[in-house]
Amino acid sequence: MKVTEQDLRTTAHLSRLSIPAEEKEEALKTLGDFLTYVDNLSNVDTEHVQPTTYALPIENVFRADEVRPSLSNEAALSNAPLSEDGYFKVPKVLEG
Repeated sequence: MKVTEQDLRTTAHLSRLSIPAEEKEEALKTLGDFLTYVDNLSNVDTEHVQPTTYALPIENVFRADEVRPSLSNEAALSNAPLSEDGYFKVPKVLEG
């Protein structure tokens, strides 16, 4: 798949990457090769493959849900940068 310099700039901006000028050509090639590979996956026949099929057998790896002693509220908040009324306090990230 042909990747343009604008595609690379947009991808770098969205992923917060700084690509030096001397690495631009290699990055264009690598990104193009990756997108070609991903595009080739659409040709794989998955007609009879269930969406949750795994290559290896899988089993429940979660422990039993049992009531156990846990940290006190004070201990949990002891290293919190901000707390208020027994809760973690975090800076507001949304306006309005």
